[in-house]
Amino acid sequence: MKVAAAQMDIAWHDRDVNHTKARDLAARANKEGADLLILPEMFSTGFSMGTSFTPESLDGPTPTLLRTLASEHDMAVIGGFVLSHENRGPVNVSLAVDGNGADLALYAKIHLIGLLGEDEAHVPGNVPVAFELGGFGAACFVCYDLRFPELFRAVADDCALIIVIASWPCARQGHWDILLRARAIENQCFVVGVNRVGEGGGQEFAGGSAVIDPLGTVVAHGGEGETLLLADIDLAQAAEVRSRLPFLKDRVVHPFEKI
Repeated sequence: MKVAAAQMDIAWHDRDVNHTKARDLAARANKEGADLLILPEMFSTGFSMGTSFTPESLDGPTPTLLRTLASEHDMAVIGGFVLSHENRGPVNVSLAVDGNGADLALYAKIHLIGLLGEDEAHVPGNVPVAFELGGFGAACFVCYDLRFPELFRAVADDCALIIVIASWPCARQGHWDILLRARAIENQCFVVGVNRVGEGGGQEFAGGSAVIDPLGTVVAHGGEGETLLLADIDLAQAAEVRSRLPFLKDRVVHPFEKI
């Protein structure tokens, strides 16, 4: 599988500019023979808590764009946006679409970062979502989820690939780099982290998008600038590593008593 990670500089609250950039990146990914294009968290608006502007319906311009890019270029596409939900409130989601433009999975970000007020702007999701991609199990999480290993453990048995789309600030870039590798090593699967670059909402972003293999080796790294990061990965390697180093089967649930 050839993966294309779009490490974008996102224009603040400007869907038209960001959608145009996504179209250009999709065309480049297709030219490179990519099977999967991944766009960052809230790529059409920036990581904004401005919920008078950001929410869209599931038939809105951003999810429609994801389906169009997928069907036009015959490749799977994953990207993030804020979904309006009349009964619950705005939800920060990732949408995975197959090469025919059909929805594969919609995941709502479970962990909302109180440090930046996201817990006041968005409603959290409650379950991880696994789906099939190219004959293998996959899941996509969103940014702050990366800090919570139990979420990754919940899908480890079913997934050879876990994707993390993000707007991860450069102030904590070192954590991003380490945690991506840790999640790959712990769960013996490929991890692809796709982060943005540039400035937005008073934050600076330094990319660091990466493709990590099931042994924790960095297969490809995006550096600090805007780029389309490409990597060829063999998802069957996850099963091979788990067979040769069967650490996951030795897991034990540890009950404890609080004193």
